[in-house]
Amino acid sequence: MASTTLAQDGSTDLREKGAAVSKPRVADDAAMIRAAAELTRDLNAPNPRIYWLDFLSSAAIGYTGLFIAIAATSMPLALVSGLVAILALYRAGSFVHELTHIKHVSVPGFRLSWNALVGIPLMVPSFMYEGVHSLHHARTRYGTVDDPEYLPLALMKPWTVPVFVLVSALGPVALLIRYAVLTPLSMLIPPLRTLVVERYSGLVINPAFRRRLPEGAAKRQWLWLEAAASLWAIGLLVAVANGLVPLHGFLIFLGVASGVVILNQIRTLTAHLWENDGEVMSVTAQFLDSVNVPPPLLLPALWAPVGLRYHALHHLLPGLPYHALGEAHRRLSAALAPESAYHRANYDGLPGLVIRLVSNTARGASARA
Repeated sequence: MASTTLAQDGSTDLREKGAAVSKPRVADDAAMIRAAAELTRDLNAPNPRIYWLDFLSSAAIGYTGLFIAIAATSMPLALVSGLVAILALYRAGSFVHELTHIKHVSVPGFRLSWNALVGIPLMVPSFMYEGVHSLHHARTRYGTVDDPEYLPLALMKPWTVPVFVLVSALGPVALLIRYAVLTPLSMLIPPLRTLVVERYSGLVINPAFRRRLPEGAAKRQWLWLEAAASLWAIGLLVAVANGLVPLHGFLIFLGVASGVVILNQIRTLTAHLWENDGEVMSVTAQFLDSVNVPPPLLLPALWAPVGLRYHALHHLLPGLPYHALGEAHRRLSAALAPESAYHRANYDGLPGLVIRLVSNTARGASARA
């Protein structure tokens, strides 16, 4: 939510300027798409044991690190514990991505547990992602102005990249305001409610996106989760004001939460190449605009956890559970010829991807000058 202010003053204008350097259309690689479907048929079932063990251990490590950081009497211990908390809670939080793709009957109780342990405490209940992320995978929405999770960052002005990351640091404060202040007020002020639903109820980066309140069971789930997050946010602020929660502990909590959001924002920068100018793309073009950072690299396991290091492959096979993506990648890498489009989505790591993105914005700025 924090990054939705990035291009408020000209997202449409920036897209139009980027169109001058648009890329030619990419035809679908039929052999790659067929192989992806045929070679992974046996990998589609989620393994509940893996989900529960990974998620619960990540949450436990994260909160242990947070509590140690709050209680620490030395700065080095506080910093190390805080870093552990950020990495572990980021991993636990990343399971919201799986919630949007798996059938919930496959891992019963997982959505409720995720919201109770991560979604509500960090004020990012799952309704902020469910019903939004699926639009990013829609065949004719990806990379267009109707995609809530896409901005043509590579075609925009150079300052947008650092701003994109820096503004996310305010995410936890924005979420506190959203749930402790705007939620209860919006229940009394209909125009404010419309604004909150449309603009502040999704984890999106496209400022042009407007959300609609769902109907039926999805609406009831939304309202229950929103009420829980609101009560948590209000209770937390009241506890700090009354001294029940020490101010330094509250600030450390906000710092860890901010670290989680910043890390996710950096990962988002490298999830795609962000080079589409708003045109509808083929499946292969969407794949090539997305990024894999496969082994033997080790660090992506920390900054792109829960299968996010295989983001291009995920766009090719969005229904595949995260724990199967590594095996799927190995099979496809071995089966597909070197000239296959599949191998062109693999990259060497975070620094190179960031440098590429910044270089593209600089070249675009020079071309427009």
